[in-house]
Amino acid sequence: MTYRDATPSPDTGADRTERELREALSALADGVRAAPDAYRTARGEWLRRERRRRLVLAVLIAVVFALATLIGLWVLNRTPAEHGVIFSGTGAHAGVSQTGSPTGLSPTASPGG
Repeated sequence: MTYRDATPSPDTGADRTERELREALSALADGVRAAPDAYRTARGEWLRRERRRRLVLAVLIAVVFALATLIGLWVLNRTPAEHGVIFSGTGAHAGVSQTGSPTGLSPTASPGG
């Protein structure tokens, strides 16, 4: 047996680092003890946060909808009180007299003459 066979081969940098890291993480994992109801507690907290998030989102949507409705009603209420050109019924472009019959025709006249 030679000197080279009796001595362990020196670790390369990557092998040594990996081995030491594995030992350190193993020692750390051995020291961790989870509480028996840790999953149930964490899931309950997550569900509460999810319900709260959905509730806040629903309230926010309702507020935005109500605000948009109120603004729309306010804008519609600001229209002038007098009738505009569209509803006047007078003028050559209207095509209908105020009695409701087409201009130039009497209600008793036949279309053929």
